[in-house]
Amino acid sequence: MIWQSDIIKNLEWGDTISNKAAKQKVAEQIAAKVKDGDVLGVGSGSTSFMAILAIADKIKGEKLNIKAIPTSIEIGMFCSKLGIPLTSLTEASPDWYFDGADEVDPNKNLIKGRGGAMFKEKLLMSCSPVNYIIVDESKLVNKLGSKFPVPIEVFPAAVLHVEEQLKALEADSLVIRPAKGKDGPVITENGNLVLDAKFGNIPFDLEQKIKAITGVIESGLFINYNVEVLVA
Repeated sequence: MIWQSDIIKNLEWGDTISNKAAKQKVAEQIAAKVKDGDVLGVGSGSTSFMAILAIADKIKGEKLNIKAIPTSIEIGMFCSKLGIPLTSLTEASPDWYFDGADEVDPNKNLIKGRGGAMFKEKLLMSCSPVNYIIVDESKLVNKLGSKFPVPIEVFPAAVLHVEEQLKALEADSLVIRPAKGKDGPVITENGNLVLDAKFGNIPFDLEQKIKAITGVIESGLFINYNVEVLVA
């Protein structure tokens, strides 16, 4: 039986989409890359949302057979609404992956994770042979950490231990990210907390040092990944 869901049918993007015209242009660039039979890794956030709207139009217009592996519940629901079939990493690996970013430096290093899905985003990026990061010019920085803190997904019982270890790595400030639309903190796709950590300097090995802390699930640092950056 196929669900006849008004919840999915009436689903709308929750926030105002900034720089919408620019994001529409890169969304169309992403849709142009879709080929019949592709398995797509689909990142989180408004830029990815714009891209799947364009991809859905192409699928309908050209009657393409593709599948998507979403990085978040929200993006998965929108794929269902738009008629894009879903699969998972236990069934397939992505032919290519696309996502947005919060910051991109001149060496294509990234800060990501404001949507709280950095673990699955990094997992899909690691599985995919081709990764497109789609941004507008406001996301380009000369130095990582210039505009945004580094999000760090932490197992809840480990938060104070992780705090102590991050201070030893010279984090300037640490806060548990508060939620919008609910009381209390943000809860990630995996049921964990997010610490937002500001660093005055982000050395090349900081991602690995953070990941080595017991209790850290993943960080939003993406250093030296194989990505192609598309700028509107």
